[in-house]
Amino acid sequence: MNKRKKIFIIYTGGTIGMQPSKRGYTPAAGFLTQQLAKIPELQYPDMPLYTIKEYATLIDSANMTPQQWNKIANDIMEVYHEYDGFIVLHGTDTMAYTTSALSFMLENLTKPVIVTGSQLPLFEIRTDARQTIITSLLIINNYAIPEVCLYFGHQLFRGNRARKMSVFSFTAFASPNFPPLVAAGTNFDSNETLWRKPSRKKLKLQKINEPMLVWLRLFPGMSCDILRQILQTPVQAIVLETFGSGNAPDNNPELIKLLKQACARGVVIVNLSQCLYGSVDMTQYATGSALAEAGLISSYDMTPEATLTKLYYLFSKEKSITKIKQQFQQDLCGELTV
Repeated sequence: MNKRKKIFIIYTGGTIGMQPSKRGYTPAAGFLTQQLAKIPELQYPDMPLYTIKEYATLIDSANMTPQQWNKIANDIMEVYHEYDGFIVLHGTDTMAYTTSALSFMLENLTKPVIVTGSQLPLFEIRTDARQTIITSLLIINNYAIPEVCLYFGHQLFRGNRARKMSVFSFTAFASPNFPPLVAAGTNFDSNETLWRKPSRKKLKLQKINEPMLVWLRLFPGMSCDILRQILQTPVQAIVLETFGSGNAPDNNPELIKLLKQACARGVVIVNLSQCLYGSVDMTQYATGSALAEAGLISSYDMTPEATLTKLYYLFSKEKSITKIKQQFQQDLCGELTV
């Protein structure tokens, strides 16, 4: 008989382990562990062994911060050599941010890390939590995928490619520009050609600091005063959500002038499309070329979550603005299509 794999589960909070109260669902210390002990399938001999670390302060994922990302990553690092894989139980609201952040922070990863959660708590009759936990354990038991992944709605996604698409559906997540790594139906349909190759380098943790970053979404008729006010602050980076394939109004010379001046003084400005599908291409239209000429860099087909966390990661790792711009436009861990 093959040796049973060992999996480390970190429970950060979120719907999956909440219990009922007069005010609605609420986190409760120890409740998740009690509920897991009631699932007979987890005791089957062909299931992996697991250990649970439940955070003393359980949080709603809307309260997730880079400090919590550092804590999760550090907890994985501390026991990395003792376990075959890791599961992070997490609220759904900011799950895609956490998976994206961890994908950059855990450099040279060689073991699977699956971040998952549920739309309904584990104690509910119709909950999706039960199959989510069982399937996540089985995926790690059967596949050595050396990536940070997000499992939800019977699909395993690359963590930095996933997005939350629905507030109510059991298939709440999708990966608009990259196929799932595993589809869990009656059998596991794995797409191993998409998996990243394990690194031969030693695992390294890059902790995250918080640069002064601003997110700005273009809309028809937007006043340049908004951007002008932003640029009067000590902003280090701006994510500019543009139209279509990365376009902005080139008939607004004041907008282009402000962007060019900001880039010239060292502000990193990223061109991110408002579209779910496709990639930024600033050569396709004159309205995109104007942004490239002003000095904006492309997010290509990265998700907003990957765009944000990649900037956090690079500003925490690099001091040179030139290097930050260069590395942002490179594929570091599968977050963009080359």
